[in-house]
Parts: sequence; C-alpha cells; structure tokens
Amino acid sequence: MKHTTLGDSVFRYTNGALLALLAFLTCFPFYYVVVVSFTDPGEYLQKKWVLFPDHWSIASYEYLLSTKAFLRSVGNSAFLAIVGTICSLTVTSMMAYALSRKRMRGRKAILFMVLLTMLFSPGLIPHYMLVRQMGLIGSVWSLIIPALASGWNVILMKGFFDSIPAELDESAAIDGSNDIRTWVTIVLPLSLPAIAAFALFDAVGYWNQFFSALLYLNDSSQWPIQVLLQNMLLNASNTDLQAYDVSMQPPPSEMLKMAAVVVATVPILLVYPFLQKHFAKGAMVGSIKA
Repeated sequence: MKHTTLGDSVFRYTNGALLALLAFLTCFPFYYVVVVSFTDPGEYLQKKWVLFPDHWSIASYEYLLSTKAFLRSVGNSAFLAIVGTICSLTVTSMMAYALSRKRMRGRKAILFMVLLTMLFSPGLIPHYMLVRQMGLIGSVWSLIIPALASGWNVILMKGFFDSIPAELDESAAIDGSNDIRTWVTIVLPLSLPAIAAFALFDAVGYWNQFFSALLYLNDSSQWPIQVLLQNMLLNASNTDLQAYDVSMQPPPSEMLKMAAVVVATVPILLVYPFLQKHFAKGAMVGSIKA
C-alpha cells in the first residue's frame, strides 16, 4: 500500500477546498436567480437581498406567463429551436452523406469549399447584405436559412458517415433503392448518436438566438425570448409586459427578470438528459473519423 506523505495530504485537501469554492462560486448565481424568482413579492420588497426566503410564491411566474409578450417570445424561440433544428439536421446530414461517398462527382472541390468556409468568414456586413438580397429582413426565416449548415458540422458528420460501410449502399442499390431512400432508411437510423449530438448543438444555438434577431427582426412580436430578456434588463419598468388580467399586480421588476431567466433556461436543461446517452458517442466518433 502506497504511503501518503504530508505534502500529498496538503495538496489533496487544498485542491478539494479550491474546487469546492469554485463550485460554490459557479452555482451560487443560479441558486440566487431561482430563489428570488420564487420569493414572495412582499418579502422581497422588505429585504431586497434574499437567500433563504420565509415565504415562497409563484407570483412572478403567474404574472409572467399571463403576459402576451412573454408567451409570444417563448413561442418564437420554440419555433426557431424546433423548425431550425429539423431544417439544419436535414441539410447538414444530406450534404455530409453525399460528401462521404466517393462516387459523388466533384466531391473534392465541394469539400474544399466547405473547408474554406471554416477558415475565412465574410463578416457582418456581407452577411447582412446577403440576408437583405434574399428578402428575409423582418422575417423569422432570416434566423434559420443563413444558418442551415456550418462547415464544421458538415465535416464532423461526414466523418461519422465515413464509418458506415459503403457496401450497405451497394446492397440497397441492388434491391432497387435510390440514394434518398438509402439515406432515410439505412444511413440515418445508423447515425442516431451523431444526429442526437448535432440536434443538441443546433437546438441550443437556435434557442439562444440574440444578435441576429436584433439585426434582422424589426417587429417586437417576432422577438425570441433572448431579445425580450435583454429588453427587460434595459427597461426597468417592463412596460411591454402587461398581463391579460389588468387587476393582477405586477411583482417587482427584478423578480420578473429572474423568473424570465429561469423559464428561458429550463427547456434546454430538460433536453440534455434525453440526449446525453448519444451525445458523447456522437461527438467523439464524428471528430475522430473526420
């Protein structure tokens, strides 16, 4: 049995204390946000700084979820996350599958152009001009179509498809299957780990759309939840948040902000457990095979 020296013990306990302190500093803001959002409004107005509330309340959530602007922004973000993820996965997987098959004509030239997009970015102004020329300014599709596929995702997913034997395609072709049917019925079912990993990446990205929404969406009714949160932080009175029931008294603005942060964070947190078993495998296999 290995003898533990005094230096090893000091290092172990010091390291543990530092990691515990780091974990506390990381988790405390989340704890404070959740606690304030569930604090009774009257108690919060009296104390202003609440760590262990005496009275719990869901008044902030009741008021927030009864406002037209907030529910609309949640619906906009949900539309972006669901429709955007489905469209991105479809385009990315189709392109990656085509590039992974050597029989494709012009495969190397297209692959070079994909790699080129990873090295050089056109910048904000050309991107805005492209969206404007496509007539997408003021449309929610301006947040989806320009971000349908990224070079990095295509390369990683191509690496995963490279691990699928080409003999499966040949067997399917002998049975009369075309490329699209082979992709749908054979390739995609075998690629669930990669699909799950990229679905998580895309969903988080679309749900957290902020800067592009500020640039391309002029109507506040189209704002996703992240833009509404930013507006709530800048507008202390939160005049955009009006409950359907005019008799309902609004809680303090700080409590509404905390509740909004919780509601904006929880949906993504709930997605992780369902995709966790596929996430590590899909990300690692794609990166190694690329």
